[in-house]
Amino acid sequence: MQATKPSSRHRVAIVGAGFGGLFAAQALARADVDVTVIDRTNHHLFQPLLYQTATGILSEGAIAPPIREILRRQHNARVLLGEVQAINLDARRLTIDSVGVRSEVSYDSLILAAGAQQSYFGRPDFAWDAPGMKTIDDALELRGRIFGAFEMAEREPDPRLRRIWLTFVVVGAGPTGVELTGQIAELAHRSLRRNFRRIDPAESRIVLLDAAPTLLGAFPESLQRRAARDLERLGVELHLGARVTGVDAAGIDTDASAPGLRRLEAATKIWAAGVEASPLGRLVAGAAGSRTDRTGRVHVHPDCTLPGHPEVFVIGDLMQLDELPGVAQVAIQSGRHAAATIVRRLRGDDAERPFRYRDKGTLATISRSRAIASIGPLRAWGYPAWLLWMGVHLYALTGFKNRVTALFDWTVSFIGRGRPQRAITTQQVFARQVREAQAAAVSSSAAAFNAMASPQVRRAPRRSPGSSGG
Repeated sequence: MQATKPSSRHRVAIVGAGFGGLFAAQALARADVDVTVIDRTNHHLFQPLLYQTATGILSEGAIAPPIREILRRQHNARVLLGEVQAINLDARRLTIDSVGVRSEVSYDSLILAAGAQQSYFGRPDFAWDAPGMKTIDDALELRGRIFGAFEMAEREPDPRLRRIWLTFVVVGAGPTGVELTGQIAELAHRSLRRNFRRIDPAESRIVLLDAAPTLLGAFPESLQRRAARDLERLGVELHLGARVTGVDAAGIDTDASAPGLRRLEAATKIWAAGVEASPLGRLVAGAAGSRTDRTGRVHVHPDCTLPGHPEVFVIGDLMQLDELPGVAQVAIQSGRHAAATIVRRLRGDDAERPFRYRDKGTLATISRSRAIASIGPLRAWGYPAWLLWMGVHLYALTGFKNRVTALFDWTVSFIGRGRPQRAITTQQVFARQVREAQAAAVSSSAAAFNAMASPQVRRAPRRSPGSSGG
């Protein structure tokens, strides 16, 4: 196992390079500290635009610049690719796994910003046929499934099976579900027009389901009604108060009162219904003897520190503080707060300052020229809200190159009819399932081997000097 070299300067480890982790690292650029950013991927994902990668508008590179590229001029920061496997709070040490190679990272201050993952509300088996959308891999799989469904419908002679291929069901009527549904409707009714000979994409059935009685629950009721009206004008079937009870390869079962909704036959099912904190939340809470909420978020002190461990900050989607929402601004502001607290402490100021969240408003887009915005007392919708949404997201993208790329692709998609990123591969669609099956097989084989092996067999042979150990 490798270990980091000791440093005379204050060592700050940041786990996760999402909004919270990245902004915390950048806030420490001029501090007299050594920053280590640890992430399981090599890129910073701009998650609010992930649905546009799934629907062929933006490339993955436009919304996922390399972390090393972003921090290339920050000389007090280094980046490690890996996943935290263990946290020793007493020794202030992390155990990192990087594709089978384990190492240790020591710290003086720790910022945990591992974010959230898709939640299936106790039914992880739903994920096999209804993938979520939290990573680049997820978005590319969904792109393959969405565009692939039209391709399969074109070659299907059976009208019933063709209807199944042309039925898209999105579960979850929050911002992600609404934005994704709107873009699938745009694809069917506008972007794919005259692309096929045997099918009319405009005949697609697009369904948005949610167990809640309203869509876009974070918005005022007037904007919820506006969004529902816009979706219906796009041809989307909106069914609220319908809980999903089953998912399989051919469709979705619900508990809806209407008989026609109890079984929806659809080839493409997308899960956008909920999130839960990264498993790192329960890992650190268990190590500290702290509490988590039902989604795995860690209860923290008002200054975002872990109870009993003032050197550990839990921020963004991983923290439970005053029921703050899991949005980018909470992560950004809490990341900056943690960095500022570390800098103050190094200057001798140990006074506890509570984190104050400043709500900068909420935006959601429904489709081209349709969006809603709630900023303080301001309410906007339609074309003005859509322009505001584009400006805010273009400004928030990391890097000039990414902004130029996004602006070009938006021009092609929204002024024209095209989708610049329509390339799909079989690997995109099936790689996750193959990977999960292989992981299960490897885990099963390892368990069987350990159960049967004698102590003599378990004793590993002496490794050669060139081999790597775990």
